[in-house]
Amino acid sequence: MAEQFWGERWLCSDSEISRKYMEVSAAKNSLVCLAADRNTMSGLLELVEEVGDYIAALKTHVDLVDDWNPEYWADFCRLAREKNVLIFEDRKFADIGKITKNQMGGIYNIKGWSDLVTAHLISGPDIVDGIQAAWNDEGRIGGVLLLAQMSSRGNLLDPNYTNKVVDLGKVHDGVFGFIGNGSRPEEIKSLREKVGPDKMIWTPGVNISTGDGEMGQRYGDPREAVLAGSDCIIVGSGIHKSDNPKEAAKAYAEKSWNALLERVI
Repeated sequence: MAEQFWGERWLCSDSEISRKYMEVSAAKNSLVCLAADRNTMSGLLELVEEVGDYIAALKTHVDLVDDWNPEYWADFCRLAREKNVLIFEDRKFADIGKITKNQMGGIYNIKGWSDLVTAHLISGPDIVDGIQAAWNDEGRIGGVLLLAQMSSRGNLLDPNYTNKVVDLGKVHDGVFGFIGNGSRPEEIKSLREKVGPDKMIWTPGVNISTGDGEMGQRYGDPREAVLAGSDCIIVGSGIHKSDNPKEAAKAYAEKSWNALLERVI
């Protein structure tokens, strides 16, 4: 079923985790990754229960949960699996490969439950090897999203850096795709031209209400982001700060999915 909706992206991908995402999104009719910025376990569980049917992935910051403990987190992960949602830990790893492999373990044991993680490539491509080695030790498959662009004002990821990240990431089997700037469709389009059809592009900085947000965050339109080449829109406050998160998630799902259909056709 996913192939008919994803077209070239499906045909060009030999990544198991990429195809899993495309299958989940096709089952949900949604390209939405929820940035679940809740700082309590009860808040997280409530949010996933409410909107899980309309999202394909859930982006977490495990170290920002005030009452985190392994048992609560295991319950959260079970609920995410029941809702058929990929778990994406937005860790933004940036150290050398050996240290990063160890950081995938530790008290949070990210390697044991994450499907996707983010990483900067500032330390070189060994960081991807370290992350993948951690998942291999668990007998699990996961994907790394490299930060090629950012949507925050004044960030230092200039075009030369973006090009180097893409050049190295395109040829690495452990790279699931790239993080692009969802607030600027022209930057997504440029990134897609560099990346080609083989890898995913996921974009934060997306909101139905476009413009400037808090602390330098900027927002772009969901439809424009997908038409420009985004494969997943990462939405935070537009859903979890809404008066009705369920209806908001449904609206983002419809906008993103309709844009994919428009793009493929």
